[in-house]
Order: sequence, then structure tokens, then C-alpha cells
Amino acid sequence: MSTRSAEIVRETKETRIRVAVDLDRPGAAHIETGIGFFDHMLEQVARHGALGLTIEAQGDLHIDGHHTVEDVGITLGQAVAKAAGDKRGIRRFGHAYVPLDEALSRVVIDFSGRPGLTWRVGFTRAMIGDFDVDLVHEFFQGFVNHALLTVHVDNLRGDNAHHQCETVFKAFGRALRMSLQLDPDAVDQVPSTKGSL
Repeated sequence: MSTRSAEIVRETKETRIRVAVDLDRPGAAHIETGIGFFDHMLEQVARHGALGLTIEAQGDLHIDGHHTVEDVGITLGQAVAKAAGDKRGIRRFGHAYVPLDEALSRVVIDFSGRPGLTWRVGFTRAMIGDFDVDLVHEFFQGFVNHALLTVHVDNLRGDNAHHQCETVFKAFGRALRMSLQLDPDAVDQVPSTKGSL
């Protein structure tokens, strides 16, 4: 593990989540949430975000996926925030456009220290297999609130909900990667005129 790594365990009456993240040593992702489509999306974040990522979740899936998906977002946000530390040397801002066939999404990130999610995604259907697309927003809201960053997510076009969702997660991974990259021209600087983020 590098110095920019963290492990967080979150336990409630509804879920038990363990997340380990390494910002500098990408490797094979190990994702097990009990929700197949969600695992597939999180693997996109690890691959396109160049993260070492382990997520193990047990939740009350006999009710539905809401608590598991939201709590994974919360725990991943906490782990990324801890791994980023005081954010010294990071680029801070990141953005990405990602297409998949007819779908195109844009994600823009600012590691501002202020949580804010602007969400402009109109899925063309409510379910992708057994996965409720409303949960995608819950994941990102949980992540943003606990990683303390500003994220703008726009699905610019798309007819296939699977493609729409996948472009969102891939673009998020790419934008996250850019924002957390170390800037060789500002290694010891916090990227803010305030001196802290």
C-alpha cells in the first residue's frame, strides 16, 4: 500500500461495508456487493480511475439494494478522502467525456472540500435488469457528501439505460483519476489560494 491509501469499515444494522483504496497502485479490483450490475459499474470506476480498489459489502438485499448502494457510496467517499489526505500536490480538478455507442456522459470534479452534486441524468427506463436506476444517484450523493467534493454529472444523450449508466461511471472514474493525479509542478502545494481544501 502507498501512503495515499486507506481502509474504512462501516457497520450499521442494515449493512457491513469494507472499502480499501490505493490512489497510486492500480490493480485488479475486488468488488463484491451482492448486486451484479453495481459490481460491474464499480469495476469501471477502479479501471478507469486507476485505483487499487477492494469493496466487500453485505446488506439487507432481501429488502432492496438501496441501503447497500448508498452505504458503499458513503464508505468509498470516506476512503478516498482519507487517502487524499490534505490534498497537497493534487491537480484538484478533473473532467471526462465518455461515449458508449449512442450514449455520452460528462463528469466534472472539484476536490473543493465542499460537498455538492449536480445531477442531470434522465435514464430511459427505471430498471436495468434487477437494478433500480434511482440508486445510481444515491451512490453518488453518498460519495460526494463524504469525499467532500463537487461533482457535476451530465448524461448528454443515450437511448439504452445500461449504456447511459456505464458512461456515467466510466467518466466518473476518469475525472476522479485526473483530479487526484499529483502535479509535478506543485508537489508541496495545496491547490487553493486559501491554503487548505
